[in-house]
Amino acid sequence: MLRQTALFVLAALPYSLAQLTEGFENGWDQTAWPTYALDCSQGGSVALDSSTAHNGTKSIKVTGAGGYCGHIFVGTTKVPSGDVYVRTWLKASKALTDAHVSFITMPDSAQGAKKHLRIGGQSKILMYNRESDDATLPDLSPNGIAASKPLPTGSWQCFEYHLGTDGSIETWLNGVAITGLTTKNNPNAEQWTRSSIKPKITGVYFGWESYGGDTNTIWYDDIVIGSTRAGC
Repeated sequence: MLRQTALFVLAALPYSLAQLTEGFENGWDQTAWPTYALDCSQGGSVALDSSTAHNGTKSIKVTGAGGYCGHIFVGTTKVPSGDVYVRTWLKASKALTDAHVSFITMPDSAQGAKKHLRIGGQSKILMYNRESDDATLPDLSPNGIAASKPLPTGSWQCFEYHLGTDGSIETWLNGVAITGLTTKNNPNAEQWTRSSIKPKITGVYFGWESYGGDTNTIWYDDIVIGSTRAGC
């Protein structure tokens, strides 16, 4: 089922219980999965690729250029209205550096117009960033950095996260919880939790955005977005 776009909605049940899956085996439906680049896009690109895949023979390849306008994403606005669980298999060609970058961006109406909840890296580790106040999860202290993980390169990785309606966040890499990227009982989340913002995302987009000069190429495959955890 991961090799085809499928939207499953049980009769008489709300969309919050739906699940959207995409494995790109039937190609890239650019109507269902449009590109996204707020404000500007110069140099980045998205393409259907057959050189590597997690399952089957195809994946989406995002070539991210350096600098803010080098960003480009591809994704969907089909997100549940309640709890949101996202899983993607991804393969990065370069390691995260000290520079701030994003590889998932989500328009977040709770933060205001044109503001995003972002997932990416800084200080060589995976992290969340809230655009409205530039808060990070975890705090980028030595303890906070140690509580997260780097993103392995050159092989397919299973990345999952959960956004709760209560504002909570959970994150897993290859099925293992990342303690620094959760909001519950996290001593390294003080910067994040001092705000009362509860994310209300209107889309999920996969790609690359650099706020300095970092470039990267990332492949995405077997994406699942739904109201329950899909697992790896």
